[in-house]
Amino acid sequence: MKIELTLKEKWNIPKMILESLETIIGSFIMAAGTSLFLLPNQLSSGGVAGVATILYYLLKIPMGTAILTINIPLFAFSAYKIGKGFLVKSLIGTISFSIFVDMLDKIQPITEDRFLACIYGGVIIGLGTAVILKANSSTGGSDLVSYLAKSYKPELRSSNVIIIIDIVIVVLNVIFFREVEVGLYSAIAIYLMGKMIDIIFEGIYFTKLIFIISDKNEKIAKEIGENLKRGTTGLMGKGMYTNKDKLVLMCATARGDVAKVKDIARKIDPKSFIIITNSREVVGQGFK
Repeated sequence: MKIELTLKEKWNIPKMILESLETIIGSFIMAAGTSLFLLPNQLSSGGVAGVATILYYLLKIPMGTAILTINIPLFAFSAYKIGKGFLVKSLIGTISFSIFVDMLDKIQPITEDRFLACIYGGVIIGLGTAVILKANSSTGGSDLVSYLAKSYKPELRSSNVIIIIDIVIVVLNVIFFREVEVGLYSAIAIYLMGKMIDIIFEGIYFTKLIFIISDKNEKIAKEIGENLKRGTTGLMGKGMYTNKDKLVLMCATARGDVAKVKDIARKIDPKSFIIITNSREVVGQGFK
């Protein structure tokens, strides 16, 4: 996405410094996952890092140097498309990531087991990427390519462009190393990276959303409130088959209370109709 900065934000120096520090920290975490887990096991996290992995083994070019070299023209072509603040932080992220990767590459890898490497590498890189994204920054690579692609075809989705790039790079890694396992393990690492980013941004506190349709909604709502200390909300609905108006109870609750809510509803009205769905996140009184 293109990040526009207002004049006030451009001169928000403390915020800029804080986000730059977060970018550096995130870059170090990403570099640790790359140099200590994925790179020694010939695994790829997609994007520019995947190309750099091939160059590392093919031409013995340090991975950080390759990443920086590939990103230079990308920054040159996309600089006019992104905000100045984002550009500066991304440059900091790309340079620091490149330096940290080459520094940590001199350390003995933590494991040479590809399965363990793809799991821990994917989780660690995902954590570092989330830190960088929270700072409204990046480490270049696929993000910049997506900006360029969207500049020519605005209807393209950035996520689709990045996924296509990752797939192509992983396939190239498989062809170069002549091992299908490289692609399979790399795919696991990329998947875990995405899941880790989701957890950081959306949290791990899954809740349940329960809808109850009954002729005894008032008694059910009162019982839930008194016994479980959970609030309920009445939504007006209409049964399209019966053509009658119906009050639908909605209750957000923790996973551990789902059975209790069901028991209360079924005890008061055995004919009650209950729908239970997952709620990704609930914020407010009684929750986060």
